[in-house]
Amino acid sequence: MRIREIANDRPRFGCERIHVMLKREGWQINIKRVHRLYCLEGLQVRMRRRRKKHMSLHRGMPPPASGPNERWSMDFVHDQLSNGLAFRVLTVVDNWSRESVLLETGFRLTSQDVILALDRAAQSRKLPTSITVDHGTEFTSLVMDDWAHVNRVSLAF
Repeated sequence: MRIREIANDRPRFGCERIHVMLKREGWQINIKRVHRLYCLEGLQVRMRRRRKKHMSLHRGMPPPASGPNERWSMDFVHDQLSNGLAFRVLTVVDNWSRESVLLETGFRLTSQDVILALDRAAQSRKLPTSITVDHGTEFTSLVMDDWAHVNRVSLAF
């Protein structure tokens, strides 16, 4: 039966798509008949197997900072102006003293802007041994990774 052949060739096609395929091949057949035969054959759209999301390796909580400039945390905060224009603020906080090390604002902050801001912060204080960040594209870029390597700063995700 042609309906079974199409269903086997294209397992993601339901009875409506099979009806369209049959019409293209020149069959004069009603959608209701295709549906009835589709059900009698025991056919159904095969469900896609969802990809299993692998949990990243949890490294555990980092030990608490024991002094200033040992560990920083940085992330972005978003808001918008009264005219609807969105802006971002890069916030960098010292985990030991809870002091705000850096606030960098902009309408579009890239990883290069993050590096320039951290270099400006490094002029007035010592860089930390570790910076805790999320998996944002600004923090996972190769440019940011190179900067961290050159400055001997580990990025903790």
